[in-house]
Amino acid sequence: MTNDSEMSQMVRQKYGEAARRVLDTVKQSDANAGACCAPAPGTINACCGGAAFDGTVDPITSNLYVNGESDQLPEAALLASLGCGNPTFLADLKPGETVLDLGSGGGIDVLLSARRVGPTGHAYGVDMTDSMLELARRNQRDAGVENVEFLKGEIEAIPLPDNSVHVIISNCVINLSGDKRRVLAEAFRVLKPGGRFAVSDVVVRGHVPENIRKSMELWVGCVAGALEESEFEQLLTDAGFVDSSFEPTRFYSAEDATTFLASSGLDTNGLAQEIDGKFMSAFVRATKPDTNDIRAAKVCCGPECCP
Repeated sequence: MTNDSEMSQMVRQKYGEAARRVLDTVKQSDANAGACCAPAPGTINACCGGAAFDGTVDPITSNLYVNGESDQLPEAALLASLGCGNPTFLADLKPGETVLDLGSGGGIDVLLSARRVGPTGHAYGVDMTDSMLELARRNQRDAGVENVEFLKGEIEAIPLPDNSVHVIISNCVINLSGDKRRVLAEAFRVLKPGGRFAVSDVVVRGHVPENIRKSMELWVGCVAGALEESEFEQLLTDAGFVDSSFEPTRFYSAEDATTFLASSGLDTNGLAQEIDGKFMSAFVRATKPDTNDIRAAKVCCGPECCP
């Protein structure tokens, strides 16, 4: 049985390797700057020896950002994007708000959030991987964005004070945690009263075979650690959130399943049919009750406090 510490180490290792690949590609591109033609789509200076981030098309992480939205961001931020949705587009961020991205990776969603909240707002990213933090800070510098801060930490112990942010976003990271109850409790703690929880994540509808759940490789690939929809909803309620909702943004077919089962060593064809359509990317919303909201009251003593 894998414990939370071992799971955290596995995630740290895999995502650290991903960040280092992008950093190596960027550094090679810097060394060859101006030496040859412009890069091909999805690459950095491809004609000078650069390569696409992983060489494959991932059905979970591909085509997440709308045309033009990321045009002003460094290419390295796009190459390091390992999410399953676009929480900045769906979170309805407003000028002047403070937003926190849980598991910020290469920083793409933090940089997009900073643009949306404007110079009077602020965007934090928290990540536990040194290589990702290095990449994110490099991307911040290259993008020339000042209202951003990347913090080292784990999403189970967010390094920010109580009631400090208006919005929490996350992009396919909560499913990677071995202690999701603690993650949601921490998210509730740092949100201001009335604050919004607005994340993209992989969510399950229906039963998933146990051998999928036990696969470490699939867990790190955003699949095996995904919560079932009703379980996710209950954990949000237990943490104190209200008005939770799940909006599917992409369902994964048997063909998609074959792609993300390919490296598992499992019976790919049989399992792909068994989980066809059960995994989805979803936008998960919830709200921390305002202190004036009657739903936040712990005790109702009768007509004088309840309508």
